[in-house]
Amino acid sequence: MPQATRAIVCHDTLANGGWKLEDVLVREPREGELLVEMVGSGICHTDLISGGAPKGMAPGAFYPRVLGHEGSGYVKSAGPGVTVAKPGDAVLLSYDSCQNCQVCAWKRGSYCPEFFPLNFTGEYPVFSTKGHGENQEPNVSGRYFGQSSFANLSIVSQNSVVNVSSLVKSKQELQFFSPLGCGIQTGSGTVINVVKAGPEDIITIIGLGGVGLSAIAAAGKIAKCKKVIGIDKVKSRLDLAFEFGATDVIDGDNLPEGKTLDDVVKALSDGIGPTITIDTTGVPALIKAGFAFTRRGGRYVQVGTSPPDFQMEIPWFEFMMSGKQVLGAVEGQAKPSEYVPQMIQWYRDGKFPIDKMMKTFPVDKYHEGIEEMHKGVTIKPVIAWS
Repeated sequence: MPQATRAIVCHDTLANGGWKLEDVLVREPREGELLVEMVGSGICHTDLISGGAPKGMAPGAFYPRVLGHEGSGYVKSAGPGVTVAKPGDAVLLSYDSCQNCQVCAWKRGSYCPEFFPLNFTGEYPVFSTKGHGENQEPNVSGRYFGQSSFANLSIVSQNSVVNVSSLVKSKQELQFFSPLGCGIQTGSGTVINVVKAGPEDIITIIGLGGVGLSAIAAAGKIAKCKKVIGIDKVKSRLDLAFEFGATDVIDGDNLPEGKTLDDVVKALSDGIGPTITIDTTGVPALIKAGFAFTRRGGRYVQVGTSPPDFQMEIPWFEFMMSGKQVLGAVEGQAKPSEYVPQMIQWYRDGKFPIDKMMKTFPVDKYHEGIEEMHKGVTIKPVIAWS
């Protein structure tokens, strides 16, 4: 039987007032699915991309649906074939992947050929709005990133589940760890898994939101890079970057007179630029600048989502002679079942100060969390379901 719950249902864009906290019904779990009672869900810019654009105008923008992809909670029930967790288990949730292809077998599930339909564009009827009727097929899509954690009760793909029953100490701690499965994993994993940064590296991180600060912590406190340079235009983020392990920060809106961003970054990087540059913004002008100021023989990594139609011309002979590498990275190239426990341990060891970026909001105040994230007042808002 369907169960009553609450969810933030997207009927239209956020700007048009299309996000509504509503009473809904959630169907029973099917093959490979679990019913999870959420205790927390981080709010990520990716939610705003998928639920902030007119239908069809951005990757995965369709309605009605329930978003949320940084969830945590307790398993209420499990469908046939589920082996990852049982009722009562504490779980953290991450991205979905097919788990059947050679890429997934290679522990690169974030590059799975089915990643886009499983996480963004797939329509999975899960919820029913009030008055739709218990005996009808659900009319609101769920399983966004395999979880749709902007619901108190939600249907979750077992491939999105990390069982943390032996790792978390309380319900409050489970709620606190909810953002680990996407943004924090993406930033830190890019440093640790993708570029494997080390003490000889000078690394520049463009954009100091949740992804960028997580990359700063991984570079400064875990990889022990020689220099860790953060770039942003929000003073509170720049100040916080030092607590996460930055050695230098650059205010992109207040460069020294007569100096370009290229000049300032290179002056902090042996005069020739960083060995590693990671862009978390997706802003075309910053992508071009980051690629340009990366030193010869260095590596440039694209993490932030650029406009879908953005293209950048690269003179191919010059590129070959520069020896630079250009990499794309999704979800920090992490296998969540292995990487999430590692992040928890870093936090317990005092190397990963993620508590400094989080603030909890009751679900009926989720709009305040989004507003504070946009202003830079809060880096990582977390919706609390209880």
